[in-house]
Amino acid sequence: MINSNLPIGVFDSGLGGLTAVKELKKVLPNESIVYFGDTGRVPYGTRSKSTIIRYASQDANFLLEKGVKAIVAACGTVSSSAKEELKKLPVPYIDVITATALAAVNATQNKKIGVIGTGATVKSGSFSKAINAIDSEIEVTATACPLFVSLVENGFIEEDNEVTLLVAKKYLKDIIEADVDTLILGCTHFPIIAPVIRKVMGEKVKLIDSGKETARYVKEILSAEALLNNSESTAIYNYFVSDDTENFKNIAEIFLQGDIDGEVERIDIGKYKRNIGDEN
Repeated sequence: MINSNLPIGVFDSGLGGLTAVKELKKVLPNESIVYFGDTGRVPYGTRSKSTIIRYASQDANFLLEKGVKAIVAACGTVSSSAKEELKKLPVPYIDVITATALAAVNATQNKKIGVIGTGATVKSGSFSKAINAIDSEIEVTATACPLFVSLVENGFIEEDNEVTLLVAKKYLKDIIEADVDTLILGCTHFPIIAPVIRKVMGEKVKLIDSGKETARYVKEILSAEALLNNSESTAIYNYFVSDDTENFKNIAEIFLQGDIDGEVERIDIGKYKRNIGDEN
């Protein structure tokens, strides 16, 4: 039996998963969190599926060694490409696809949904499959927006930033022409520039934040598995990265919308098991 007082493990290819951590802290204030950002191998969105699976397996195995009670892949790319492998984990596994797709289906009125994400996420068709599994009549228009990740991590996040607005207008052209009334922000970096995206899409289009929906879903899963931490102990947050810690601390404030609230440690992710269930 898994101890409900153990922390939740969250991982991402870099810093984007911190938007999910921010939401988890709101929804589950009693829960401690161990976060791993693979900043030394970011981005995942341009990698092959086999590489993404290998990286995700190492990330998850690191979190397992930290004694977590559940693992959240706060990354659209991993959720899209490594789902079958990560379902083999010995603790509950939650991705960003399931809850986000359901929220979008519930939100749309005209049955036209847009999806933006990394190249790997869009290529996998994971959001489209999840949406159409719920409602086969919904039309899905998906567009890869790889530059959004770099823009966010380099601080081009203001609502009126000319560079980000120009890129957004180009990326979102096909989605606007598809007349969607709901848009999934299918990468956890994207909520940071939601004001820019909203400015381009218009106020009538509903934006679905994958980090926020995933946090709500994590609460449901932990409740169903009797794994919610009901103790009065103070939540502890620990952050691990595979590259420079100071750079992580500086950029993390953008995603957490405040100072980082825990220790940050660099680890060698390459020494962890390359597949779920490996003995070596």
